Amino acid sequence: MAYRNPAPTVDLIIELRDRPHRPIVLIERRNQPWGWALPGGFVDYGEAVETAAIREAQEETALAVTLVEQFHVYSDPSRDARQHTISIVFLATATGEPQAGDDAKGLTVFNPWELPTPLCFDHDRILRDYWQYRHYGLRPRI
Repeated sequence: MAYRNPAPTVDLIIELRDRPHRPIVLIERRNQPWGWALPGGFVDYGEAVETAAIREAQEETALAVTLVEQFHVYSDPSRDARQHTISIVFLATATGEPQAGDDAKGLTVFNPWELPTPLCFDHDRILRDYWQYRHYGLRPRI
């Protein structure tokens, strides 16, 4: 019997702590779905999610991040049209100048009041949840 299981992924909200307002890093995707996204990707077999988050940040942004906390898990089967994924989202900090790499077509640093569109996957929901947490201390509801 063949099992169909969701694929584990990680996403990161990276705050640049050496800039005013602690802006976040978003990548412009090189592959479908096109648009803006949080840095992240699939967890490799045998890899811890924390290790995957640090690796994906390095590959996509060239930043050495410090993971601050595991923020929330997003698992809606429709969050990624390509397949059912489960994303473990981490809050992270970094300093320096990010650079687009790996499967990133581009990369930009954004302040909370000037986010681009379209945002891929469910990253608009993730960022809304993050702003609620960052500004009001409210965690996402299950």
